[in-house]
Amino acid sequence: MARAQAARQVGADKRSAADWDKGITIIHRGRIYPDGRVVRYPDPILTGVKSPRTAAVLGGKVDLDRVEKVIHPRYLSLLEREQLRDLHRAGISIRKIAAELGRSPSTISRELRRNTVSERGYLPHAAHRTSVQRRLRPRTPKLVADPHLRAYVQSKLRKKWSPQQISHRLIVDFPSRSQMRVSTETIYQAIYVHARGELKRELTRQLRHGRTSRKPCRDAQARRPRFVDAITPIALRPPQVESRAVPGHWEGDLIIGATGRSAIATLVERSSRFVMLAHLGTDRSADTLRDSLITTVGALPAALRGSLTWDQGAEMAEHRAFGAATGMDVYFCEPGSPWQRGSNENTNGLLRQYFPRNSNLHIHDRNALQAVADELNDRPRKSLGWQTPTERLTALLEAS
Repeated sequence: MARAQAARQVGADKRSAADWDKGITIIHRGRIYPDGRVVRYPDPILTGVKSPRTAAVLGGKVDLDRVEKVIHPRYLSLLEREQLRDLHRAGISIRKIAAELGRSPSTISRELRRNTVSERGYLPHAAHRTSVQRRLRPRTPKLVADPHLRAYVQSKLRKKWSPQQISHRLIVDFPSRSQMRVSTETIYQAIYVHARGELKRELTRQLRHGRTSRKPCRDAQARRPRFVDAITPIALRPPQVESRAVPGHWEGDLIIGATGRSAIATLVERSSRFVMLAHLGTDRSADTLRDSLITTVGALPAALRGSLTWDQGAEMAEHRAFGAATGMDVYFCEPGSPWQRGSNENTNGLLRQYFPRNSNLHIHDRNALQAVADELNDRPRKSLGWQTPTERLTALLEAS
């Protein structure tokens, strides 16, 4: 029976059923995988988010984690401030105190003048907190202060451009307007830190992964080999394919829908990152994939039908029939090596913004797939010098 049905019958939740099905053993603060890997959970996942520690200063509050952080030796440390207090109370002159601490006399004089905030005189801990509070120097974010720049960024986010694409495309679109510049990190800060309420929800939905908070990337899981027929390994692929100098060499893979019951075939041209999508529906057998790829590739000119690189998935069992029908050589990656078709892996990540995981891909017909491919082919890419795949492919065809 299906995993979900079996989980309901034994009263298990979805996560536990998936772990049992994959042979994963749950241990204290970790998991053991069938291949022997042991993954330990870090403490923050178990203890939750700690509440911030604060202290009063100048009628407000300051974060103690920021106070205790050592930024640079040029700033007075708390230990130096304690020594300064002791020497100053002993009646030692400012110049002698500076010599004792290895600091400039002006530094000591300024410290005593600016950070003495108590009627009892100079107190090192209060002075340290006051200096940290003064060091914040808050300012209005650039995207809040400039409405024209903010409108440009929001319009591109709604077109599902990444912050990096927006940042570099500004230079292309406004070469002589220095005020129309914003870094990638500034855009992320505007989304995750400064945006609030409905605006934040709207902007995070436009990002590639739709996350409401920033998270580190996890390691991709290795795939088990499933293809057993005779294949042509990627090691025999001509050097001109690796150089990306000649157009017409493609990488392909499948995007799988919910419970593995629907799929879309993706093709990416290596030189231009041009994307083509093949409709499969609920059938991703080798015969269906072969026919769909033949139909998709058949619309290409002969100059763009060079080779196809695929992983060792059983859905490509009809690779010889596909090659005979299209005149394309088919090469296969090594087992568990998705980076050998990195352009396609990256593109599949982009496509997940349109086709989320655990969604039914059968509802997208050929017209919908073509619309997604057109939108993706009109996005500027860093690897193309901020040209779009359509622009790069056109230039390569004209040059050849």
